[in-house]
Amino acid sequence: MTTTTLAVLVPVLPFLGALAGLLLGRTAPGFARPLAVLPTFAAFVLAVLVAARQGGDGALDAATELTPTGSVPIELALHIDGFAALVAVLVGTVATCVQLYSTGYLRHDPRYPSYAALVSLFTSAMLLVVYSGDLMVLLVGWEIMGICSYFLVGHYWETPEARAASIKAFLVTKLGDVPFLIGLLALAHDTGSFRLTRILGAVAHGGLDHPTVIALLLLAGVAGKSAQFPLHTWLPDAMAGPTPVSALIHAATMVAAGIYFVARLLPVFEASRAAMVVLAVMAAVTMAGSALAALAQDDIKRVLAYSTIGQLGYLSGALAVGDRGAAVFHLLAHGAFKALLFLAAGVIIHAAGTNSLAAMSRMGDLRARVPDAFWTMTVALLALAAIPPFSGFFSKEAVLGAAEHVATGHTEHAPGAAGWIVLVAGLLTALLTGAYATRLWLLAFRGRGAEAPDHGRQPLVMNAVLWVLAVPSLAFGLAYGALPDWFDGRDLAPTLQTAVLGTGLALVGVLVTYGTWRHTTALAAGTPLGAVAAHPGGDAGEVEAEAIASHTPVYGDVASAPDPADPGRLLLGPLHRHAAAGFHLDAVYTVLFVRPVQAGARLVRFLDRAVVETYVQAAGAAPRLLGGAVRRAQTGNVQTYVSALLAGTVVLTVAAVLVATGA
Repeated sequence: MTTTTLAVLVPVLPFLGALAGLLLGRTAPGFARPLAVLPTFAAFVLAVLVAARQGGDGALDAATELTPTGSVPIELALHIDGFAALVAVLVGTVATCVQLYSTGYLRHDPRYPSYAALVSLFTSAMLLVVYSGDLMVLLVGWEIMGICSYFLVGHYWETPEARAASIKAFLVTKLGDVPFLIGLLALAHDTGSFRLTRILGAVAHGGLDHPTVIALLLLAGVAGKSAQFPLHTWLPDAMAGPTPVSALIHAATMVAAGIYFVARLLPVFEASRAAMVVLAVMAAVTMAGSALAALAQDDIKRVLAYSTIGQLGYLSGALAVGDRGAAVFHLLAHGAFKALLFLAAGVIIHAAGTNSLAAMSRMGDLRARVPDAFWTMTVALLALAAIPPFSGFFSKEAVLGAAEHVATGHTEHAPGAAGWIVLVAGLLTALLTGAYATRLWLLAFRGRGAEAPDHGRQPLVMNAVLWVLAVPSLAFGLAYGALPDWFDGRDLAPTLQTAVLGTGLALVGVLVTYGTWRHTTALAAGTPLGAVAAHPGGDAGEVEAEAIASHTPVYGDVASAPDPADPGRLLLGPLHRHAAAGFHLDAVYTVLFVRPVQAGARLVRFLDRAVVETYVQAAGAAPRLLGGAVRRAQTGNVQTYVSALLAGTVVLTVAAVLVATGA
């Protein structure tokens, strides 16, 4: 079987699995799990075979024209280079792990068949984006992911939080998709094609007439899909969905799509130095602001959500300094440890009966209840904090090294200003990442107080998936020396300066947070801890659904008060309140956009009811009144009719005489 055929089957198999799952989910629910896991696993295996055959060599291109469309044809095209091959393996790995994990996490959920089918469709759409060589076909996968995210984030649709989060995610990403589509059309107009290879060829020969406008329009779509400032606010709210969905969205699909798109079309953005600076500023604000917000969150999933936004800022920063190799390298490493973080968080939520770190900090033996999640999450947090030799160290330092090279003038892929912006923000974020990763670990696993409620052991498959993802989180960074051919032949080894400075700042964040925690714990030693109410046994999905549905925590009233031992409060000081609210961006958007739109809607409603409907009712009332008057005139009396006829004749005669006289 040819490599092209294998590549076509990679996105097709999950699509067929999704279709079969939707059709058979209700009539034959016993097939739901095999139809969820097997096609996704088969796609992963084929993606590995495609990567092995591609081997990081020249790109594989194949195309067939779908239909004549005039001067700019749309083609069903494949373009598989080293980046595409590796990212497809990442998508297949995470999607397979999520599907396996979900069989235990949602084993009693009556909506599991539709959920699993949507996850398969989500996976298929992302694989289509990864392998597509035509931008219009890529757009199809791009939009399907948006639709799937709406349904998956709103899986617990009976809760107002999930409904609001799904609508918000859909609207914010669509807000970015409008300029994105305009940018694609403008790009095709300038280059004469939607085909990726032809666009890059035209850009190389100076074929773009409006590079800055096109790049900025495309960046708007990327900011929405990849949760970059200022369109990132939907991602923390999307935590209302099931935890496996969070892992899929944050690690390998949706948010990764925008970064991957910029990596594929990086020469288009490099054609505009202004766009590169804008991308650098967007990345800097995103990574630093989200790291501060993560340090103040109480919900464990929201901490990880802001962490994802920050790591996406690193990815955008690598692209802003023109190094897509470092960007994709960190994308792969981040995909492994972020999926592990979310899935481990799902196990912890099941064990604790809550998402709240404040409540977990009052549970004395939580880590003993979930030893697999404890050890694997520790590995993932070390990778997130970029502590050597974990994978995040190598990939994050590759980004900082690329920024240093641009800032110091060793490379000219981007303006020097972009390099300095990314480098300074990246170092600051390294410090903050070490701080919030340590805070999460301490509050979740070093709690003191009442014994954690016993919800029973988690299904074996959930713990097994954690250890599978722990391997690349620990070892993938060590393989950077063996993969230069996959990353444009660039050396991704961290430079000495950034390695020492970045790791040093991360360790400072770790140590300061730990010291602060020890201090606040000692001060709070006399504070009554209260008791944590045990939650009745059930699967993890039921626990999470109830935690979302109830406006009071399912774990009792103890976590309604802030934890006095939370080091984040002391570290942030007066900034804590603002960081916990995401720096009030939602409130700003409410004032600038939501309220004006609602006021406009109320005005339209008033005009419709008070003006338009009045005219419509009048148009119906006038004939009705005229008909009533005519009906009253029909008396049946011949003398009345003759008198009316004579009166009318007289009136007409007088009128005729007056008109004739006036003439």
